[in-house]
Amino acid sequence: MTPFDDLHSYVSIPRVTGLALSPDGTWLAATVQQPDPDGKKYSTGIWRVPVIGPGGQLLTGPSAQPSRLTQSAQGEDSPAFLPDGSLLFASRRPDPAAGAADRKEAGQDDGARPALWLLPAVGGDARRIAAPPGGVGGIAAARDAPGLMFTSPMLPGATGPDGDARLRQQRKDAGVSAILHEAAPVRYWDHDLGPDQLRLLAAMAADGGLAAPPRDLTPRPGRALDEQHAELAPDGSLAVTGWAVPDGAGDIRVEIAVIDTATGARRTLLAAPARDFTSPHISPDGALVVCTARTQDDYDRPGDATLVAVPVTGGEPTDLLAGLDRRPEEAAWAPDSRAVYFTADDHGRRPVFRAGLTGSAVARITTDDGAYTHLCPSPDGRFLYALRAAVDSPPAPVRLDLALPGSPPHYLPSPTGQVQVPGRLTEVEATADDGAVIRGWLALPAAASEHQPAPLLLWVHGGPRMSWNSWSWRWNPWLMAARGYAVLLPDPGLSTGYGHDFVARGHGDWGARPFADLMAITDATAARPDVDAARMAAMGGSYGGYMANWIAGHTGRFNAIVSHAGLWALDQMFGTTDLPAYWRRLFGDPLTRPERYRASSPHHHAAGIGTPMLVIHGDKDYRVPVSEALRLWAELTTRPGGAPDMKFLYFPDENHWILSPGHAVVWYQVVLAFLATHVLGEPWQRPDLL
Repeated sequence: MTPFDDLHSYVSIPRVTGLALSPDGTWLAATVQQPDPDGKKYSTGIWRVPVIGPGGQLLTGPSAQPSRLTQSAQGEDSPAFLPDGSLLFASRRPDPAAGAADRKEAGQDDGARPALWLLPAVGGDARRIAAPPGGVGGIAAARDAPGLMFTSPMLPGATGPDGDARLRQQRKDAGVSAILHEAAPVRYWDHDLGPDQLRLLAAMAADGGLAAPPRDLTPRPGRALDEQHAELAPDGSLAVTGWAVPDGAGDIRVEIAVIDTATGARRTLLAAPARDFTSPHISPDGALVVCTARTQDDYDRPGDATLVAVPVTGGEPTDLLAGLDRRPEEAAWAPDSRAVYFTADDHGRRPVFRAGLTGSAVARITTDDGAYTHLCPSPDGRFLYALRAAVDSPPAPVRLDLALPGSPPHYLPSPTGQVQVPGRLTEVEATADDGAVIRGWLALPAAASEHQPAPLLLWVHGGPRMSWNSWSWRWNPWLMAARGYAVLLPDPGLSTGYGHDFVARGHGDWGARPFADLMAITDATAARPDVDAARMAAMGGSYGGYMANWIAGHTGRFNAIVSHAGLWALDQMFGTTDLPAYWRRLFGDPLTRPERYRASSPHHHAAGIGTPMLVIHGDKDYRVPVSEALRLWAELTTRPGGAPDMKFLYFPDENHWILSPGHAVVWYQVVLAFLATHVLGEPWQRPDLL
């Protein structure tokens, strides 16, 4: 038995979700997520992972074992270090130093909003150092000075945290929850935007607290700071941040802004028409800013991405990745400020690369099958710490020796231990009708063989600009492999990691081109002797749900189809999704240029659906609104003459993803029961809690 054989055991596996390296490079702060004691939701704690001893030696054995730093029931997240090694973090835990009246006045009586806490480097208990009424997020600290910064939502008319508290209380007393919008967007993924707006607050740490109340650097930001990353200069004198600006027709464009932390004066560092500059990082010497530069999609061509560097004082940006046909994901400065490490999808992996500032060729650091995140270069430049994952291994902390590029990663003791998957992973590929090579991963159960071929489950990824290249707790093929399925994880057209032209193959043609790719690699996989081509199903979520709907209307080769959060009627979704301007870029205005909506909308092929379908959707999904599933369900169940077996799993309080442990269990129970009925020929078994 493995945790994948029991769904309750699976959702209880602890998960490493982030890393931050201490200023002296001796230990990592790892965030670890696991269910609360009652099992109803996940919470996050912070662990200490030692890596370097007092004498500078690499730690091994008992001295390298991780230990838990924070223990509250409410959890802790977003670790960031001050230069003296003190640890900042956000937590909803109550303040033991405050009485009940003080906690209630600060809006912390029920632990509803996270506050800013500091754990001293010299030891002792953590202290709450800031508790703005709207809560705390996006914590950043200066490298060489005791400056710190965080985001906090405030109501538009508020002057500082005290004014925000008064306005919030007035709204509460008046029973007002209304939101007045004056520009798009109004929602994002799973939450309403407003009435409060994110602001940047700056302060100086002193004597285990703050020298003075935090200063509001952005008193009238509008929606400029939504989903943006911000950092402080090493001396704390400047902040750099992404800054979203309205760009006509309900669209937005993201610039890079520099803010003087003493005066709040803001200037634009990078901006260009139809281009987004995001995720700025200031070099350790304070001279340069590196960020991602993305050209926006338009009707004729998909956008692309690169990394650019620009002097913090302003000037022309330098493209660091000229000639590299890959899209950068995450970046981190080398400690000498002469290079940048970054990740990018590449043929079903996400390796680490190094880009110098002097025009040298981009160098690949990792050559294994890993997908790397949370890059943490050591202060001496010897190592790069990161989380490494792969399709068959969950994220775990590793050390990369930068003097030996291509050498295997060294696994550090993980707070979560090791997870062994119930099967084996192999690569598959096929040639599409236009000559393109389509590749993917195949997760096979241990018993699959020529004498015991496994039923095949085609699982289409979301995005669509994504790749099956890493571990997924939410979409995990090994739960299916544990029950005997071979799970095909392909990267069709629109997927990342194969160059810009591969993405362009499906631009504006979301249905037909990727469908042909998927069928080509399904044909090749079904021809394997260890796969049973007579028993096949298809499934997917988000864009994968869209493709599940498309597949259902275009072929009857599958025994069952599962569509989670799938797009159904594209012209309908244009007006109900949270980001309609994005759709206008790709597909045009549905009133004046309806051609692509008609050609790529699955609902036009409803009459061709003869395969049993399981439809799944969360009511709080604003990216693909539940109206897509409701219309799909109506058209499946009200057709003349009836329809094959159809089921609708509805989550009134979940969003685009299914996040609570209990609901994740129910999700897999229903999916597995539906597949067992139509693929394995077993009787339908309705889960007990439904």
